Amino acid sequence: MSRNSHPNTGSGSRTARTVEFGRTYVVRPRGKHQATIVWLHGLGDNGSSSSQLLESLPLANIKWICPTAPTRPVTLLGGFPCTAWFDAGELSEDGSNDWEALDDSAAHIANLLSTEPADVKVGIGGFSMGAAMALYSATCYTLGRYGNGNPYPVNLRAIIGLSGWLPGARSLRNKIQSSHDAGRRAASLPILLCHGMSDDVVNYRHGEKSAHSLNSAGFRNLTFKSYDGLGHYTIPAEMDEICNWLTPKLGLEGFRP
Repeated sequence: MSRNSHPNTGSGSRTARTVEFGRTYVVRPRGKHQATIVWLHGLGDNGSSSSQLLESLPLANIKWICPTAPTRPVTLLGGFPCTAWFDAGELSEDGSNDWEALDDSAAHIANLLSTEPADVKVGIGGFSMGAAMALYSATCYTLGRYGNGNPYPVNLRAIIGLSGWLPGARSLRNKIQSSHDAGRRAASLPILLCHGMSDDVVNYRHGEKSAHSLNSAGFRNLTFKSYDGLGHYTIPAEMDEICNWLTPKLGLEGFRP
């Protein structure tokens, strides 16, 4: 699949627009296909670099789907256009949220997972803005709907966020506590968050704050790992952590550390 687009499904007075997503890259499982994970790149990156990172992991039973975000003007960069899952004025939960684009991207990601076989477990992971997108998708799954009210169609089984933050952190607890089903889904969804303590792009405290917000909203199955001296990038120890964490959470066969 090369290019994907779908009309915006948000409500409001603005006219509907079509969002052009870039190319999607797929890393096929080398063994029995047990799980599919969509992996989301950071600001200005693309799905190709994600796929190159993931195909080297010793996880033979996972199919990785690596989409590329639309190119859009980004406020943080003074309106300069680059690949971004949504517009952002700052890379933290304190910024104003581009709900329309968050929903567009969350729907695109869910669509990529919706055609997977019923016996295959599905999840979402990402780095930086991709991690923020993965966590927003987790909240949509938990609440059973996107921010615009449309139903969320996929049963997520794992979420991974590296060097990211949680969009909509301030209102999440109230939304989840008002629904028994949302509380149940939050309590059982496995989430792994990793953050470098020397991150100078998405400050470590934003990662820590996101973990706290998720915990207090009822996400009990959450692991937060901090890495001393790590900046805004990934390291082999972090990728090893993902392998060690995913294998029991998804019941994967044949992992060799």
